[in-house]
Amino acid sequence: MANPLLMGPLLAGPAPVNAAFEVSAVAPVEVATRLETARPWERQAPDILALDWSLMPAQENEGPPGEDEPEEDETEIVVEGKVGPVDRDPMVAVNEASFRITQQVDAVFVEPLADGYRSGLPGPLRDGLGNVVRNLREPANFLNFLLQGKIGKAAETLVRFSINSTLGLGGLIDIAEKPGIGLPYRPNGFGNTLGFYGVGGGPYLYVPVAGATNVRDLIGNTLDQALLPFVVGKPFDTPEYGIPLFVVTNLDSRVALDEEIERLNDTVDPYGARRDIYLYRRARDIALLKGEEPPEPPAILREIELGLDVIEAEADAEYEAQLDEESASEDEPTVQPSDAPPIAGETTLDAGQLAITVPSTR
Repeated sequence: MANPLLMGPLLAGPAPVNAAFEVSAVAPVEVATRLETARPWERQAPDILALDWSLMPAQENEGPPGEDEPEEDETEIVVEGKVGPVDRDPMVAVNEASFRITQQVDAVFVEPLADGYRSGLPGPLRDGLGNVVRNLREPANFLNFLLQGKIGKAAETLVRFSINSTLGLGGLIDIAEKPGIGLPYRPNGFGNTLGFYGVGGGPYLYVPVAGATNVRDLIGNTLDQALLPFVVGKPFDTPEYGIPLFVVTNLDSRVALDEEIERLNDTVDPYGARRDIYLYRRARDIALLKGEEPPEPPAILREIELGLDVIEAEADAEYEAQLDEESASEDEPTVQPSDAPPIAGETTLDAGQLAITVPSTR
């Protein structure tokens, strides 16, 4: 077989006649093949698909309603509530306006007078005036204990009134409360008696200057204050008695509640906090009077009675105790000594139990 490298025209010389025929027969095929190959600038442009579009709003091109509606999420949580005044405070707008007026009067007039009453009068004299006011309430306390069927407490109240009115110089000194006698002051009133027999409190009211109350207690307090002027008469039905009694009563109450009022004013909603605390305390008093379980106190009450400093200190102490418990649990070993595997070095071996094998050599 001939070597193909020696078959080129430069090495083999001129092609024979039959070779020229073969070349002429093959050459047109190669030319045709090159002509069939499309040049880049001779390629046919691709067909462009025409799209139908519109500038009309998209909702007009949507299909009939109900075809592509999204499915409802079954995990969605729906919270329903009622917006408006609470049931016990239907006159909230009027009460809030009265509360704001009372706050302004207190800041301008009552609080400065209470500060002067507290700092200007000696403590024993101020306590004596407060004792006189409490002693003048004892007849109403006694009568209401009788109306409620609590004979024992009515008798104690009568004894208290007799001792303090005589030996206590008209109630200036509360001798009945001393350890030798031990008869504490127990406030009562017609509002308690009405509640004891099932009369509801009615709508919540905030009376200017007088403060928080409700319809039942407003009627009850009016009857309490009218008892001595109506039953005894003079001098209790004269302005010379009524005006000083009103002033001393309110100043003494303002001094006693000074810290609580400051804490109420520091809350987010002073009006709502005052209302909730008043309504709870009155419901608690009526329940205890009936011998029933008192209701749950509102969360704001603990903040008002203890103060934010005490609550924050308790929270910090509780948090530190929790951290101490967590660190103590992390320090405990995961494997107890009793559960640990025995150490091989601690095993005592008997020489008689050992077998030594000596390799034999041949």
